[in-house]
Amino acid sequence: MKKSNSTTYSIPVLVLAFVLFGTIGLQAQVLNQPVPADNPNLSGNSAWTAVCASGGFNEYFVNFTWAPPMVESDNEFILELSDGDGYFSDPTELARVSDKNTTFDFDFQFALPSDMRGDNFKMRVRSTNPAKTSPTSDAFSMYYIDYNSPLLISENGSGTIPAGGQIQICDGGSVTLKPHNIPNADTYIYNWYRSGTLLSEKSETITVSDPGMYYVELDYGDCSGSANTLSNTIEVTTGTSSGLAINGPGNIEICPGETHLLEASITGLGLTYTWYKDGAIVSGPTVDGSTLTVDAGVSGFEGSYEVEISGSGICTELSDPVIVSSSGSFDITLNNAESIVLLPSQTKTLSVSTTASDATYQWYKDGSAISDATNNTLDITETGEYYVEVTDNGGPCTPAPIASTTTTVVSPDSFEFVVDYVSSYTSCESTDATLSLTAINAISENGTTTDVTTDLQGSFSYQWKLDGSDIPGETSKTITISNQEGNGNYTLYGSVDTFEATSNGLQVKLASNETLTITANGTVLCEGGETIVLSTTYDLSDESFEWKKDGTVVDSSSESFTVSETGVYQLVINTNECPLISNEITITEFDESLLVLDNSQNLIIVEGETKTLTASGADSYEWYDSGNNLISSSSSYDFTEEGEYLLIASFGTCTVSKVITITYRDMFAIPNVITANGDGINDLWVLPNTYSRDPNVLVTIFNERGEQIFSQSGYENNWPQSTTSFSRQSMIFYYKITKGGKSLKQGTITVIK
Repeated sequence: MKKSNSTTYSIPVLVLAFVLFGTIGLQAQVLNQPVPADNPNLSGNSAWTAVCASGGFNEYFVNFTWAPPMVESDNEFILELSDGDGYFSDPTELARVSDKNTTFDFDFQFALPSDMRGDNFKMRVRSTNPAKTSPTSDAFSMYYIDYNSPLLISENGSGTIPAGGQIQICDGGSVTLKPHNIPNADTYIYNWYRSGTLLSEKSETITVSDPGMYYVELDYGDCSGSANTLSNTIEVTTGTSSGLAINGPGNIEICPGETHLLEASITGLGLTYTWYKDGAIVSGPTVDGSTLTVDAGVSGFEGSYEVEISGSGICTELSDPVIVSSSGSFDITLNNAESIVLLPSQTKTLSVSTTASDATYQWYKDGSAISDATNNTLDITETGEYYVEVTDNGGPCTPAPIASTTTTVVSPDSFEFVVDYVSSYTSCESTDATLSLTAINAISENGTTTDVTTDLQGSFSYQWKLDGSDIPGETSKTITISNQEGNGNYTLYGSVDTFEATSNGLQVKLASNETLTITANGTVLCEGGETIVLSTTYDLSDESFEWKKDGTVVDSSSESFTVSETGVYQLVINTNECPLISNEITITEFDESLLVLDNSQNLIIVEGETKTLTASGADSYEWYDSGNNLISSSSSYDFTEEGEYLLIASFGTCTVSKVITITYRDMFAIPNVITANGDGINDLWVLPNTYSRDPNVLVTIFNERGEQIFSQSGYENNWPQSTTSFSRQSMIFYYKITKGGKSLKQGTITVIK
């Protein structure tokens, strides 16, 4: 039997190591990951494996444990839920307790929010004082089953389920199926089936061309068995096209007031017909309804017409479209604005264009025909309301005149300008600004305003003013300001003929083109870590400035700022007209769960073999043996000897410490024979590591008369201590191994001299 030659280090040695190396990990509370717990209000005794909540049941529990030192009296423990992908960028609070600050093992009760559905939710627990965060839980399926009724599917979600639940499509055709009885249908995930086979489609609609029995259910992940959403079945069959068409040409023109009969090429047989215009149903479904009358006297009759047939013995089929238009229609366009300003002694020309093949014209002023005004243009010198009527004298239809829109011609009493920023401009943030004329309004005697920008912007002369004074050389409609010396109030002045106009004022405040930069010696705040200080190279001695945290002033006198809380920090200098604002620095709370080990902290190895433990997430690592010797600075270490080791992981100025315990795996059973003959071989009764050197394990040995002859806690593999006590060959002894009063092993030992 092989004896162990390992050395066991006591806990005080490791504690001394932690003190020597400045480690803070053992001085802070340990928050353990939350785990599912049994619901005490339900029969049975088992923790949940998935959350399947609904309006009828939504009560769940998780168990949480933590270790001292004690938290502060005002501390609260908060149970948080990740998003559906397991991230905590915007966690949801599930529960909060303030009366568990002396309870190291308790349950949170929570209800799942009604908008949660997914398979990768995680939980964690935060304490508020001190601020710490537990490791995240395992990932779980969590679904709030807010819809729990059978779905109803129909073609395009129309709500009409076909007779017998059957839809027949022609060769190469397809049909779209969709639920029609569920609100907010696009927010769910679906499982579609064809003849019992799960399909890959997950959306609310499915377009199919293969025959089969189609049905659907809501995909609630692991909670799908808790819902009853399986839909009706639609049987899709295929058939051969009958060559359906609409008789006649593909383009049909109808004169105003006339009608035209559209007729399907397949009639009779008791078939059902549905007529469409521009994709919308205009007639049917009607049995034997093989014709449709198009009335050109009805507004909007023009469009694309199709017919669909269905019925026994044929597949559902849609014809090619027929385009119906008006033969007597034509377009006219008045080539002028709706409003025109006529200056004194000015002449304006109105004109019209048309698609009529043989057009005649008649102009009107204030509702009365103008004598001899029968051309496509008209020169005007008077105010009034003008329009033209156009008649098409060509084509097969009776001519009907069409009137143009009306142009109103006015004489102004005055003008006003409107100017605005035409570039992306923000006061005291932008470093340049461009202003421009955006509108010229003519104002009549009665106060009516008419936009005449297009008509008159080229007729005015312009002058920009800053704070009421002319700006030399700025005589166009646009001006650009690019430095703080140009800050002020801008207006635009203009004149045409005897008229003058002034714009509204625009205030320009440009930011300084200087850059204010702040720096920090760290961005992660942790207990016992290096103090974080914000500073700048900008000379603040003669400046009025403010340090801000999350937009709120926290200091206005210190040229450098010592950070004590997490948040977003900035420096603002207020000496100039516009404040000079620095970059942002975000200070975050240190999260010990960032350190990840790829295996347990308590490893069992086979003596003579090697096991590697790898850490990740930190900036650097230090591994120490139980003698406080640095044995590695890499992210992993190969363990070959049992004992206790210390890992110190550094995150900037913050550290996390982990105690690693390595134990040899027992390779032998409890011996029942020893040879106490003093030859140094098998003289002692040696127990496996499971039972030896453990102060909580008691080893007791009795002689054959039942008298106790040896008893030791933390058995040191040291019995018998002498061979002289054995008076004869093959003496039998009895042993009993207990822990906490509970028997672990018992049996006999035969001593051969």
